[in-house]
This record gives sequence, structure tokens and C-alpha cells, in this order.
Amino acid sequence: MESFSKSYTNDDFLVNFKKIPLISFIFGVLCMIIWGFSYINNSHRAILSYFSAYILVLGIVLGSMIFVLLQHISRAGWSVVIRRIPETIIYTMPLFIILCIPIAYNLDVIFPWVKIDLSDIILIKKSIYLNVNFFYIRSIIYLLLWTIIGCVFYKLSVQQDGGFNKENTRKLCKLSAPSIIIFAITTSFASFDWLMSLQPHWFSTIFGIYFFAGNILSALSFITVLLFWLQNNMFLKQGIVNKEHYHDLGKLIFGFTIFWAYIAFSQFMLYWYGNIPEEIEFYLHRLHHGWEYISYLMPITNFIMPFFFLLSRHAKRNIGVLIFSSIWILFFSYMNIFWIIMPNYMHNENDYINFHWIDIICLFGILSLFISYMLFVLNKCATIPTGDPRLQESLDFENF
Repeated sequence: MESFSKSYTNDDFLVNFKKIPLISFIFGVLCMIIWGFSYINNSHRAILSYFSAYILVLGIVLGSMIFVLLQHISRAGWSVVIRRIPETIIYTMPLFIILCIPIAYNLDVIFPWVKIDLSDIILIKKSIYLNVNFFYIRSIIYLLLWTIIGCVFYKLSVQQDGGFNKENTRKLCKLSAPSIIIFAITTSFASFDWLMSLQPHWFSTIFGIYFFAGNILSALSFITVLLFWLQNNMFLKQGIVNKEHYHDLGKLIFGFTIFWAYIAFSQFMLYWYGNIPEEIEFYLHRLHHGWEYISYLMPITNFIMPFFFLLSRHAKRNIGVLIFSSIWILFFSYMNIFWIIMPNYMHNENDYINFHWIDIICLFGILSLFISYMLFVLNKCATIPTGDPRLQESLDFENF
């Protein structure tokens, strides 16, 4: 199979493009080496930075996964020319099994329930579920199932590149329904295990949806930025992905911005109105010691600003505005993850909000390794599903 479809790519860029995964990999390794030295000096702070970056980048992969599944189950034609990007993203899941090793090794540092206080009745009752062995089993199941879904959907799609294969299209459609069910269950439980259990006395029945909404929003933003970068560097020829496709991506980003805000506000409003101590603990924790500034800003940065950026049809069709909005959302998606994780580690009333340079180094490191793997995979296949029966429909797509 040819590395790229000559009809849809720019050959002058291919040689340079093949160097980018290596450059990204080297940069990521250097960042991880710096993180390693930081871990030696302050393992507690370093592993929290690592965990925050891991959750954000994994969220991009999971958001891309549900995007791919939804396109297949709905038999969407408009998205065919952009679908190879999220398909390549979800094929990077094996990397996250490896990157999860430092987290597994430092479980007692990250999760307070690992060391049970015998005077804590709530944690003792929850120990049937929140115990180390069962946590490892569940986490392995999540990662393996996501890896299987990612590999199957990527490989079946790539098999079509040699020529039209409607049978693979039917398989992808049939597999998408059970995969969505598996995805919904595993991501919900993963959000409970990996994030909600950071504050084990607190609980929320819609935290899984909150996690899902944030993931797909960051994934759509990342896909948009990556598509623009590929076209801007002439790797993907101009006109293949056009304003019509960017317009639909903009509509999805706009819609999920509202959905994320709705879930976030619903969770806050119901618990705050109920005013039950164990339910408002999560928010009380984030309204002191500097965290209140982020708490008050999040409705503006994560909802109001993106809402007005992308409100009009013109804005969604303006590539500059859409890319700026996507980068904005990605940055504040990280701040949202940081806001969920970091306040749990203030040990006394004098602890104040603490940003550290290692947070940025760790984020760049994991993101670079992820991008390196993703571009390496993308370098081995066509950048669009050239054998998909709905390809022409996608190329001719037009918003009305």
C-alpha cells in the first residue's frame, strides 16, 4: 500500500513530514527526562503534574473515539475526509498503557483511599470497591477495551484504502453500536475511579457525563487545529477539507460547549441548592486558597467566551476564528482538569493555589510523545479514507 494517496496529498511536503514524528519524539523524551529529575526531588508534586497531563491527553483520545463511533453509527457522509485524523488518534491507545505505569506505581500518592484510616467509616464501607487490586483490574480492563476498539476501527478503515470495500463499511457500522455501549460504561467508571475518587467522600451521579463532555470538546478542538496544520503545511491539499467541513466542526464545538456548561452548572446548582455537607464538599474545596479565582473564571473562559466566539455562522466559517477558539478551548480544558485534580492535595488551611513549571514541562512531554506516535501512524496510511464508499459525498458536502 502506498504511504499516501497522491490525489489528496502534497508530495513536496512528505520528506519533511517524515522528520516531524522523530523531532516530536525527541522533544517529548527530553521533557520526560526533566520531569524525571523533578520526580527525584519532589515525587509528590511531579506525579500530580504527570497525572493531570495524562488525563487531558487521554481525554483527547477518548473524545476522538466517540466521534469516530458516532460517525459510523449515523452513517455520516460529511465527515469522511476528516475521519482518518481521529481514527489515527485512537490508534495511539497502546501508548497510554505504557504511560499509565508511573501512575500505577504511585497510586498511594495520588489516591487518598489507598491508605485507609480505620477511623474513616465512609472509606471502610467503600473499600469493597475502592481497593488497590480491584482498581488495577478495572483500569486494565478500561485500557484494553479502548485499545481494542481503537485498533479495530482504525485497521478496518485503513483496509479500505486499497479500493472501495462496502463490506468493511457495514462491519464498522455494526460494530459501532456495541462499541458505544462499552465506551459509555468504561468511561463513566473510569471517571469515577480516576477523578471522582480523588475526593472519595464526594460523589456525583453525572460526573461521567461531565468527563465525557469535556473529552469530546477537547478532541473536536484538537482535530480542528490538526487539520488546519496539515493543510497549512500542504500535507493535505487545499480544498479537500474546506469551509463546509470546518463549519460543521465549528457547530459541534459550539454545541458541546453548551452541553459541557449545562452539565457543569447542573451538577453545581443541584448540589449547592441541596446544601448537604457531603455533596457540597467538592465545591467548598475549590472556593478557598486561590482556587476560587479559577472557579469564578471557568464559566467565562470555558463557556461564555467560546459561546460568543462561535455564535454566528460567519465565525464558524472563519478559519482564523475557529482555530483561535479551538486553541482557547484546549488550554482551558487543561485548566479544568487541573482544577479537578490539584485542590485535593492542599494538606492544611495555609496551602495556597500552586502552579509549577513542571506542569508545563510534563504537559509538553506527554503531548509530544502522543503527537509523535500519531504522526508516525499517519505517515503509514492515506490521510483520508480513500476507499470509503461515501468519500465523494464528503468531498461534495455543502452546508445550506
